[in-house]
Amino acid sequence: MEPKKIAVVIPKYGLVGGAEGAAAALTEQLALDPALEIHVFANRWQAWSDRVSFHRIPLIRFPRFLTTISFACLAQKAIDRAGMDIIHAHDRMFRPHIYTMHGLPHRVWVKEVRKKRRMSLFDRSTAWVEKRMVSDGYCQYYLAVSSITRDIFLNEYQVDSGGVPVIHPGIDAVTAAPPEKDAARAEIFRKYSLPHAAPVILFVSMNFDIKGLDPLMAGLGRMKQLHPDQHFTLLIVGRDHQKKYERLAKQVGIDGQTVFTGLIPREEVHGIYRAGDVYAMLSKFDTFGMVVLEAMAEGLPVVVSGNVGAKDLIVEGVNGFVIDNPHDAEHVATALHHIIRDDVKRIMGRAALETSRHYTWERTAQKVKEIYLKILEKKQRV
Repeated sequence: MEPKKIAVVIPKYGLVGGAEGAAAALTEQLALDPALEIHVFANRWQAWSDRVSFHRIPLIRFPRFLTTISFACLAQKAIDRAGMDIIHAHDRMFRPHIYTMHGLPHRVWVKEVRKKRRMSLFDRSTAWVEKRMVSDGYCQYYLAVSSITRDIFLNEYQVDSGGVPVIHPGIDAVTAAPPEKDAARAEIFRKYSLPHAAPVILFVSMNFDIKGLDPLMAGLGRMKQLHPDQHFTLLIVGRDHQKKYERLAKQVGIDGQTVFTGLIPREEVHGIYRAGDVYAMLSKFDTFGMVVLEAMAEGLPVVVSGNVGAKDLIVEGVNGFVIDNPHDAEHVATALHHIIRDDVKRIMGRAALETSRHYTWERTAQKVKEIYLKILEKKQRV
């Protein structure tokens, strides 16, 4: 039997970024199945293996409002010429069979998360492509990366909820032995001159505002007021308006316990996780938050806001805490003070690691292949 030809559609494939990396990791896992022939339709890509064929889709970048429309149109034409059995889109286009929602409906993102008073021409054109994709009825499945994403999508669009399953992203299994982890932790402590007696609260992001560094600092400032003898270090990994957050750290009284690493290479991130004791991310909104799952896979308990999709994985008080109102500094302080205790972080860290083992790319790909099979069976019946 000839393998089924799968079109994977995304403007940027395998590059830096949550959606680009997640789409590539899933696609590479799917490509291991000899029953599938994977074709990626993208404008830019970084090839991860020779198991995937690439097709370049041009983009009209100026004027900017044509970017989404041009990619959607030109990708559809290229796919129609190539003759694909299934179209799996990771970005907005006109006629996919499956659309994986790495983000929110664009109108909701602009109005509710970015708090923009008016939608730009780019925003309106992007929202139009998305609405066309949903309204014409061609797309059969909308794969939500979290229950939050699913609920918001169903509130925005009146589609059959049975066609909107939640399929969480996965990660590659962490295989480092304890000596390797200890060595990586020691190297990070040496490199950034971290005090060995202080538990490390880790924050990793390229967008400090959206990912909730402000309420995290406020919560730690409150914790220091309530428990002045409690040692800790806030290790901030990433680059975004550092001067602003240096001032904020000083305002809340934790400047002497805050370390900024700046931007670091992707290959060094695992070492950063291994230097941490707790991972904290009090985002304004995050459809999933891959860093949360990555931290759990390194044995870190997590503290996230109720706006983070990865809260689906958290069992309250077992492998982490969910803070419904991240601006409640008292609540943030209480959760962090509890979780950084030696006995608590050790037990909850083991639970976080065990949770992460249920979320591999292999399992995610298997769930996606089950969706593929349903689409193929339906096509055969027509």
